[in-house]
Amino acid sequence: MSDLVISQAHKRYGDVHAVRGVDLNIPEGEFCVLVGPSGCGKSTLLRMIAGLETIGAGDISIGGARVNDFRPRDRNIAMVFQNYALYPYLTVFENIAFPLRARKVETSEIPDRVASAASLLGIEALLERYPRQLSGGQRQRAAIGRAIVRNAGLFLLDEPLSNLDAQLRDEMRVELKRLHQGLGKTFIYVTHDQIEAMTLADRIVLLRDGQIEQQGSPLEVFERPRTRFVAGFLGSPKMNFLSARLAGSEGIASVRFSDGTELQFPPDRSAQFNETGLEERPIIFGVRPEHIAPQRHEERRREGQYPLKAKVDLVQPTGTRTYIQFRLGDERVTAELQAHDVEQPGAHVDLLVDMNRTILIDPQTERVL
Repeated sequence: MSDLVISQAHKRYGDVHAVRGVDLNIPEGEFCVLVGPSGCGKSTLLRMIAGLETIGAGDISIGGARVNDFRPRDRNIAMVFQNYALYPYLTVFENIAFPLRARKVETSEIPDRVASAASLLGIEALLERYPRQLSGGQRQRAAIGRAIVRNAGLFLLDEPLSNLDAQLRDEMRVELKRLHQGLGKTFIYVTHDQIEAMTLADRIVLLRDGQIEQQGSPLEVFERPRTRFVAGFLGSPKMNFLSARLAGSEGIASVRFSDGTELQFPPDRSAQFNETGLEERPIIFGVRPEHIAPQRHEERRREGQYPLKAKVDLVQPTGTRTYIQFRLGDERVTAELQAHDVEQPGAHVDLLVDMNRTILIDPQTERVL
């Protein structure tokens, strides 16, 4: 068994409360990604699981056994570090074989186990090379090979792709996903990159200031954030947050911006606001760039889409998509359009806002209404 249960885990460094009462249950075989900004406690939590940091309070159990006082080597884990941590004076073969020799595995078994790990990662031709002769992606594959050769129950990966360039990161994300599916082991992966979190995870655990802000499947957390922090952290470009007022007339809810622009909610969402007691008040209006689209004359507007006129301030083409910025009231708004929808600043465009995909946030609590 390689399930992980963390109960009320705390960790302090002097006056800094790095991990504050974390409760987490990761079932066997899950790919769980701990994500959050720098200093949120994700790497500290991973090192506590590994036994590289002592737990200040609470309990950590792996496979039903409380491991608070276990040495790292006794926890049946394998860890992949950000800086690869390969021995420069050993070949790739010997680097991968090192944990087997340390555990006094029969010498006759080692070549087959190393070959099996190398085959999974496509590095069979590199076994006689030294780390200095490898590219960054090849070094990371060797480091992962050293981890998987042990056949551990729990794999811990601490920002393993952060030293790679963008193209290699994309390739290695695919390889890690395939590796997890092939091994069927529990993976716990730390990153500050929300794209990595979304593409790799069965479950995302988003941390903030040493606490879990929200957890769930990638789409669940992305589409149903509970706080402004979660909504703003996931998504690229990030969600637009605009100061507005929630208003209502004849049972139809709307948001009104400082320049007088008003956007109505469709009847079903208006009914939800009416059920909770619709009242005019300040709110923060959240809409993702991909939920603002050009209004095309030949297309019929779908229910929930409401028109908005905009003068484009900034155009950022990316090849397949173009990001534009315009002003709504006193604030800038980003919209994600198709490549040639707008090509120059100064253009006037008719846009549609998908009001079914927007959120409202209480400005005092920063919680989603």
